[in-house]
Amino acid sequence: MKMKNEVMLITYADSLGENLKDLQTVLAAYLAEVIGGVHLLPFFPSTGDRGFAPSDYTIVDSQFGDWSDIEHLGEKYYLMFDFMINHISRESRFFQDFKAKHDNSEYKDMFIQIAKFFPENRPTEQDIDLIYKRKDKAPFQEVPFTDGTRGEVWNTFGEEQIDLDVTKEITKRFIRETIKDMAQHGCSLIRLDAFAYAIKKIDTNDFFVEPDIWELLDEVRREANKYEVALLPEIHEHYSIQMKIAKHDYFVYDFALPMLTLYSLYSGKAGRLADWLKIAPMKQFTTLDTHDGIGVVDAKDLLTDEELRYTSEELYKIGANVKKVYSSENYNNLDIYQINSTYYSALGDDDDSYLLARALQCFAPGIPQIYYVGLLAGKNDIELLETTKEGRNINRHYYQLDEIKQEVQRPVVQKLFTLLKIRNRSAAFDLEGTIHVETPSESEITIKRSNKMGDSVIELHANLKNKAFEIVENGQKIEF
Repeated sequence: MKMKNEVMLITYADSLGENLKDLQTVLAAYLAEVIGGVHLLPFFPSTGDRGFAPSDYTIVDSQFGDWSDIEHLGEKYYLMFDFMINHISRESRFFQDFKAKHDNSEYKDMFIQIAKFFPENRPTEQDIDLIYKRKDKAPFQEVPFTDGTRGEVWNTFGEEQIDLDVTKEITKRFIRETIKDMAQHGCSLIRLDAFAYAIKKIDTNDFFVEPDIWELLDEVRREANKYEVALLPEIHEHYSIQMKIAKHDYFVYDFALPMLTLYSLYSGKAGRLADWLKIAPMKQFTTLDTHDGIGVVDAKDLLTDEELRYTSEELYKIGANVKKVYSSENYNNLDIYQINSTYYSALGDDDDSYLLARALQCFAPGIPQIYYVGLLAGKNDIELLETTKEGRNINRHYYQLDEIKQEVQRPVVQKLFTLLKIRNRSAAFDLEGTIHVETPSESEITIKRSNKMGDSVIELHANLKNKAFEIVENGQKIEF
């Protein structure tokens, strides 16, 4: 199914029920008109990072189901799959063959051998300091080969995730085959996870290296275009990088919106949010919550450093069961620029604040994505957090079918469903249409969306201080 300009659900295969069949049941029973697409977080066999260390893209992890379950979902919803273009599991057949046969492996060029990447007597301390890292050490991992030798390979993320050399033909072939396979199983959109790390180049910081990164993206897009599959490059960094990607006509993420919305609701001030909505690209997916934490760095310079600090501190003050330690290395936090919390709890488990946040998201440029916990206005899962000592698990609750049946009856969830249905059906949210934003007062914001023809108009009038809002479509107020 081709993409639709309708709300996309983000979920794991085993988060709304225990498997893909349970997910189908939940979608059919409660969400038929609420969402139009599904971002199915990695459902392939994986050895770590809850699916983000895939060992085999050709099959579905049997605990979730099989390809027929995925294809069944694709008959009704447009689907997004994750392609970890930067890395693959060290348990994959490619890396295992490399370990066993070393330089005689046909897959040896898929991986970046440090001794071959750097010239003699390098890397130096300066080389390692230059690398844009996710760890407090060099992003290398030592590998014991079957022939008795040892060597280091590039390893940006967790120990299970070995980086790929995307410049080599063997890797390019793997990329082409993976894209083709995803397309054949109903994928409408591929999310390129961690793509900004994929290019490694001597004397650079190895992050979003230009112009090489554009050559990689364009090469992947040419392949995806063969199957009418769109791409969504994923990157958490300064918003200017998203703007640059958008100018190359790719979909991007609005990762700045979560912090901007929190700041606006905490402070009661509309100006910063309004300024962003006026310049944000229309060809994007908006988020308030994802499977990761709430990104801070994404809003830098859209909010001042002082405003970012204020928002972070207010989150810990206002948020329900949110502690700084949950976003620290004590809870295996990989990214110090993210705060771990559900969005509902970040707003103090307050229904009015939460519904206004979602209304603002629906009226922002782009297509709204809503994470499964957010769809059910979920609170921080402290039990799962403490059991696993994994910070991001505070926002990764496992819902059982009976629990979902109860949660969907809550007034805040019912009102949210109504809001999302409005976003799906109104022609005024045309991505080729227009957006007009005004701030009648410091605490008020008005967002007007019109379709390309101009014959459908919908407006949001909101007060960020008292959290009251109303929606008017073609002159008629919509009642919730």
